[in-house]
Amino acid sequence: MSTFGLSRRLSAEMVGTAFLLATVIGSGIMAERLSGGNVAIALLGNTIPTGAILVVLITALGPVSGAHFNPAVTFAFLLRREIELDTALMYVGAQVIGGISGMLLAHAMFEEPLLQFSSNMRTGSAQWLAEVVATFGLVATIFAAIRFRSNSVAWMVGLYITAAYWFTASTSFANPAVTIARSFTDTFSGIRPVDAPGFVVAEFIGAGIAAIVLAWLFKADTEPTQQHEVKQSGR
Repeated sequence: MSTFGLSRRLSAEMVGTAFLLATVIGSGIMAERLSGGNVAIALLGNTIPTGAILVVLITALGPVSGAHFNPAVTFAFLLRREIELDTALMYVGAQVIGGISGMLLAHAMFEEPLLQFSSNMRTGSAQWLAEVVATFGLVATIFAAIRFRSNSVAWMVGLYITAAYWFTASTSFANPAVTIARSFTDTFSGIRPVDAPGFVVAEFIGAGIAAIVLAWLFKADTEPTQQHEVKQSGR
């Protein structure tokens, strides 16, 4: 349980998501400009900063707000009854505002038009499945780290997203706030606004499945120990 007040937690979620989007979009712009048209190099230049900033942001702001920076993660914690509904809704609002702010900041830093609409088509069943898988894996990574290696959450999440950029067909958005913000950038990391709802739905589905599956998977089975105690007592 965080000892920080709600206003500070919301501010942490907003600032963290803003820096995440500034990194995702800004590194995408930089990578595209420097790659000479090589998409693989541009994607690599987008991947490494994103994974790195997640390690930094989760380490720095996790003690304040839990470092969700992602409505799908907040939704998963809501399903686990580890956050109240009203707080979860405020978290989501802060994340979306932060994401849009980070997008605007990235555009300003690279002298791009502040508000754009992406023309980058990302749609279809394979892309949606990829987002379900990407978000499932992200939430599973978070829950596994909390359950078994709580001091490694930041590194595990950063490394997972770094990998998921490359093994998913969608390049692993895995975050509705990221998806919304990226629909307003007509740069390397963008997604057409018309395609964004499909990604958002898939992301929430992936998070919901992960919350249900991991609640079962990580529940310790105590029955064998109880049976052993019965035998020891001679009953």
